Amino acid sequence: MKNDEWVKPFFKQYKRSLILALTLGVITFFCAGALMFNSGYLISRAASLPENILLIYIPIVLTRAFGIGRPVFRYVERLVSHNWVLKMTSNLRVKLYDSLEQDAIFFKQKHRTGDILGLLSEDINHIQNLYLRTIFPTIIAWSLYVLIILGIGYFSPFFALGMLLLLGVVVFLLPLWSVLVNGARQEQQKQMKNQLYSDLTDNVLGVSDWIFSQRGQDYVNHHEESEEALREINRKLQSFQRKRNFLLQLMFGVITLALILWTSQQFPGNHGGAANWIAAFVLSVFPLIDAFAPLPAAAQETNSYQDSIVNLNQLPTVEKAQGETPILEGPLTLTIENVSYHYPDSPKEVLARIDLILEPGEKIAILGRSGSGKSTLANLIRGDLRTTKGKITLNGVETYRFQDDISNYLGVIHQTPYLFHTTIINNLRIGRETATEEEVWQVLQRVGLKELVEKLPEGLETMVDEAGLRFSGGERQRMALARILLQEVPIILLDEPTVGLDPVTEQALIDTFFNQLQDKTIIWITHHLQGIDAMDQVIFIEDGKLTMQGSPSELRKTNSHYRKLQQIDKGTI
Repeated sequence: MKNDEWVKPFFKQYKRSLILALTLGVITFFCAGALMFNSGYLISRAASLPENILLIYIPIVLTRAFGIGRPVFRYVERLVSHNWVLKMTSNLRVKLYDSLEQDAIFFKQKHRTGDILGLLSEDINHIQNLYLRTIFPTIIAWSLYVLIILGIGYFSPFFALGMLLLLGVVVFLLPLWSVLVNGARQEQQKQMKNQLYSDLTDNVLGVSDWIFSQRGQDYVNHHEESEEALREINRKLQSFQRKRNFLLQLMFGVITLALILWTSQQFPGNHGGAANWIAAFVLSVFPLIDAFAPLPAAAQETNSYQDSIVNLNQLPTVEKAQGETPILEGPLTLTIENVSYHYPDSPKEVLARIDLILEPGEKIAILGRSGSGKSTLANLIRGDLRTTKGKITLNGVETYRFQDDISNYLGVIHQTPYLFHTTIINNLRIGRETATEEEVWQVLQRVGLKELVEKLPEGLETMVDEAGLRFSGGERQRMALARILLQEVPIILLDEPTVGLDPVTEQALIDTFFNQLQDKTIIWITHHLQGIDAMDQVIFIEDGKLTMQGSPSELRKTNSHYRKLQQIDKGTI
């Protein structure tokens, strides 16, 4: 916790709520103990001959007061503590999303999907339990421990010392034993759950390979083995907990007997008088069991909490936005000026000294082999990455400064656009939430999907299957184009949108793209030359360097490498 930047700040941020929750927790148990104390006294006193009615009436009033106070304070304490924890964990989740989002480009390199699922479902949940199951109960129990010893010490310092030791077994010794014996198992349980998340996501994402290799049963067996190992750990945890709970109840039995012996000597008499206090002291023990019983279970989970805090603190620090987001007006010129880039973990330059100017309405194709740096250049243009050297600007403003607002100026169509499991109209309104139905039908007409949607049972309200599986690859690309048309941005980045399509569908899709986007600036990342003649410029990136640049007609006349690429693309060599 010393260098923690995730959990510790909330102690200061919400310290008033924290203090209030702890105070209410102590008052709740005080009311519970006082209720039983008054009840014990009242029962004993009512069985004797009270000298005055006030000796009965006052305990009755106090019993009612504490009886009402206990659930009221308990309810308010729950409201305050859970409100505090939920505010804290909601902020933690927002911070987690922000941390991962700013590093989204490197997400697959640095994190496995299962690790993130573990952070979301296990670590955040553990941090929540850190307060509700450990910090709150522990501080409340320690506070009560001090008050009980001081209260008994008022009557008998010697017996207070004995209770100090007896309650100390419950407050300190049993929790320590739980940490030493069950803490490691608790940590192992958490690690196994995280590993299950990782294995499950890996295997689900690659389930087709398991099936095609006819090893589907091996996958099931492997998962069942992992589940059985986790169940075995759970059985050991539960077995230990049963033994510990037995010892805990046994200790409270000993404490109760000790109180009976002490009170019988401290307040002697057969009936009435001081003897009325015996039941009062003894009965007040039972509500306190609820205060001290959670301590061993809370202590054993501290290792898991520590691991969760470490996992969160290993994530990148969330950087604050620098200043206001720029606002541009008029035609946009994209300038790539002496740009070089290398990834943080590698000194090798992915891009080296790239210079390019893209005027408003100009169309450029970026060619290159896989790994040549095309996708990195696209990420730099969008502002998702920052250049190592040089700069990429829109009308003189570096693109990374726009942050999320870059979507106001630049739209992207990916290789595999995602369609969400909602209605067609909701999927399209991702481009512009305020789009009317008429505008949606217009863009569907423009991309060639209007007749298809009209034939569907619910039209625009037809539910799209998860990931858009009811639509073909070409139809999903046309849906993505419809989103872009609704978005109405001046610059469009096409990131190999025709990969995996047959030649006829590919050519039809290319024609639709360039017909509907003819007034836009287009950056087309592609792996071959079909439809390349519609471009104003063609550049070729090889090993991060710009090795070819010019119009298609110029390159066809002057560049033998370009002509060879065309022949390869057509299959003539």
